[in-house]
Amino acid sequence: MIAFAIWGTFSLVLKPLHDYSSLDILFYRVFSCAVIMSLISALFRTQKLKENLEILNSLPKKARKRTIGLNIVSSLLLTANWFSFIYVMNHISVRATSVAYLVCPIITTILAFLILREKLNRLQWLSVALSALGCILLSYSNLMDMLYSSLIGFSYAGYLILQSINKRFDKFMILNIHIILASLILLPFFPSYSGTVPVEFRFYVLIEIIAVMYTIVPLLLNLYALSGISSSKVGMILNINPIIAFILAGAVYSEKLSLVQILAYSIIFLAVIIFNAKEILSFRRKLAD
Repeated sequence: MIAFAIWGTFSLVLKPLHDYSSLDILFYRVFSCAVIMSLISALFRTQKLKENLEILNSLPKKARKRTIGLNIVSSLLLTANWFSFIYVMNHISVRATSVAYLVCPIITTILAFLILREKLNRLQWLSVALSALGCILLSYSNLMDMLYSSLIGFSYAGYLILQSINKRFDKFMILNIHIILASLILLPFFPSYSGTVPVEFRFYVLIEIIAVMYTIVPLLLNLYALSGISSSKVGMILNINPIIAFILAGAVYSEKLSLVQILAYSIIFLAVIIFNAKEILSFRRKLAD
């Protein structure tokens, strides 16, 4: 939940960079994450690295290839998600990015049901239907926003599903590998597609905040969450992110919010409560005791 609350405030550090191209922000964000995580791994986690290499080498050849392929695809999905998110937030609207993470839980839940065979009860299916209704209402007011949002949502939903399968290895090491691979994917494009080297000190301060607080920390929390709860539940809790972003879009950035949009977000917020009704009631009983 903390990870999604952090992501909900992403616009506060990303919007001040709107004068920079989406690719430049992506390049420096990913490269910074790769350097920070690799330094931590090299200095403090060498034993974990050895243990994970031993686990990988102990796998049968077919399983080893599958694991390597899974992590390469994960890196591609993560890179696509980051670029599309930055582009849409800085060049389309904050609201469109918030809708993306409303679509994402629905896609995640359906993929978890189809691929991972995760079971949902009737109340949870009702919450999925309510979320879908909310998204339909939002697409009715702006179809292009929904198309952009679906691209962002699908890339992250796919990443979540793959990480539900990728449980055998250390979470920090997995994320470090994903980010290194993302850096290698982006590196050939850097000379041709990057702008002039930024000279504003604020740019680097904000990039480092994005790298640590809006990339490494929440992604790690997300991976650890997938170890303990189902991916469909993680996906549904993800709705916290867009609800916060939606509030910021109206309160901070003065983006016009229609009655239909307010109704849609209210329906989706209700869906989150219904989906997690069992856990909410259990938590209330524990507090009462």
